[in-house]
Amino acid sequence: MGKALLACVPRFPQVQVAGQIDRDDDLRAIVAQADVVIDFSSHQATAAIAQICAEHRKAMVIGTTGHSNEDRSQITRLSSQIPMVLSSNFSTGVNTLFWLTRKAAEILGPDFDLEIVEMHHRLKRDAPSGTARTLAELLAQVRKQQLERVVRHGREGIVGERTSSEIGMHALRGGDVVGDHTVIFAGLGERVELSHKASSRETFANGALRAAEWVAGRKPGLYDMQDVLCLKG
Repeated sequence: MGKALLACVPRFPQVQVAGQIDRDDDLRAIVAQADVVIDFSSHQATAAIAQICAEHRKAMVIGTTGHSNEDRSQITRLSSQIPMVLSSNFSTGVNTLFWLTRKAAEILGPDFDLEIVEMHHRLKRDAPSGTARTLAELLAQVRKQQLERVVRHGREGIVGERTSSEIGMHALRGGDVVGDHTVIFAGLGERVELSHKASSRETFANGALRAAEWVAGRKPGLYDMQDVLCLKG
């Protein structure tokens, strides 16, 4: 993602790279030169990066996924000091999928069974993907459910009939797949499927750079790509 960001910067005339860091580099050495820090690092590093950004009053764009609940809470608390765009996926197409998923769930109602299928490259470490979890959270919100109580991660053996309340979640890994996500609404006699397939990481990089332009100078708070793209409301 770092290489993709650098490749896409020339498309954004208002954006200049103040510095870049990798594992074991010290963000404090360059953070003063920046207005916004874009984080595509590791779920183990984001909270510490956010702390440094808060200390220096620098905005953040966070694309890292797989955070623990504790890390997520710490990051969220720091958003009271600085503006943050936190998103499981910065693709414009995926964020359109988020919007469509919510609308489809509202229109189709409770009579359709909900299943999510995602596939990523063999090197991805977390499962399900952050994007798939966001899709599940949207579905649970529409149905006024607590996700952890209704999500079903795959099925094996004699599991009994599918309940009407559960949200199925299925993670596939293999090859060099950048990211595929499908939301299935399965009813009696009909099925609706909403899919997004990414073929290049540049789609995420372009979205993150767009978010960086948007968040610079904003008031402290926790934002997402739905805010950046004006898809809320």
